[in-house]
Parts: sequence; structure tokens; C-alpha cells
Amino acid sequence: MDPLSEAFHHHAWATEKLIRHLRSLPETALTATSPGVYGEVAATLSHMLAADGRYLAYLEGIAPPPRTAGPDATRTLEELSDQVRNQAVRWRIVLSRIGEIDVTLAARGDRPELTHATNLLVAQALHHGTDHRTQICTVLTSNGFEAPDLDVWSYWMERRAE
Repeated sequence: MDPLSEAFHHHAWATEKLIRHLRSLPETALTATSPGVYGEVAATLSHMLAADGRYLAYLEGIAPPPRTAGPDATRTLEELSDQVRNQAVRWRIVLSRIGEIDVTLAARGDRPELTHATNLLVAQALHHGTDHRTQICTVLTSNGFEAPDLDVWSYWMERRAE
């Protein structure tokens, strides 16, 4: 597997593992929060996957649905699990033709038009996912819950054990 595909495989693996872990915790874990993070665990995970869907839509040449004012809708773990599996397939397809993709992001109130933004979207997807999974793990541990190991070393060892 090429390095970029491996990075996105880890991206999906870590999110799927986090969702499996959250299913093992009491419902109160999903509404837990801490200072300095996006928000509640379920809201953060919902936001992360909604943003991933928007990055994918741009890379697929599809205009993402317009953003509504306020935060992304909070979804159930079942919905999020389905979403991450669907997005993993979409990432594989996009990455298989990444050299052919050239995205221009239209100007909006807080930024100018961004031409040749393909690499920006790819890098942002990986960064955004890691950032929010880390925030969720921080919320869990600061509220007395165990957090899963989602780092690349854990991923690598688990994959090699398969």
C-alpha cells in the first residue's frame, strides 16, 4: 500500500476503533466534555465525520451541501459507524485517482478563492481527524473513562498481527 493510502487507512481504522470503544462506555461518556476542546464527545465525532464528508465531496467534484449556521448535527454511534465505513471506500476511490484531481475552492467570507487546493484538502482531512480523535480521548480520560490507543504504532502492530 502506498504511504498516502496507508495514512487514510489509519484514519478510518482509528475512527472505527474509537466508535467501537465508545459503544463499550456508559451513555454519559458521549455527552462528556472538557475545556479547550470542540465539545461533547458525540458532537465532536459527528463534526469530524461531517467535515470529512465535505472534504471528500470537493475532491469528488461534488458541491457539498450548504453549511447551516451552528454546529454539525450530532449523530448516533450507529450512524457514525456507517458513515466512516462509507467514507473509507470513498477515500480509496479518490486516492486511486488523486493525480487527476485539481480542486478550486470558491471564495467565502473568511477566505479568498483557493486554486489547486487538492493537497490542502487531503492534508486537512488527516490533520482534522487526528486533532478531533485526540480531543475525544482527552475528554474521556479527563472524565475518568479509559481511552483507546489510536496512534499509528498501535495501528501498525494490529495490522501486522492480522
